[in-house]
Amino acid sequence: MPISDSIFWLIVLVLTIGNYLFRLSFIAIFGQRAIPPLLDRLLRFVPVAVLPALIVPALVFQKGILYVGLENPRLIAGLLAAIVAWETENMLATIGVGMGTLWVLQVLIG
Repeated sequence: MPISDSIFWLIVLVLTIGNYLFRLSFIAIFGQRAIPPLLDRLLRFVPVAVLPALIVPALVFQKGILYVGLENPRLIAGLLAAIVAWETENMLATIGVGMGTLWVLQVLIG
């Protein structure tokens, strides 16, 4: 069921305002008081949990189908980039090795 352009932009506007207010609420709540120690410790794990949740599906799924194996260039490039990241802790080296490997494997594998 297609929606009209005006309804689409109304939805975008409402979601934008809601997102802004949600983020502003945290600033208002914690802007003038200290974050409780337990919450501070828990929030340190958010980036560690979110990053793999964003990256892993892109590496192991293609067109909604689980695609794990040596013929998956994204998975191989991702694993190689993870090794470089672990060993060097250099973001540019990680991106360079990961993307370079992906491009080479896409040409070779097809």
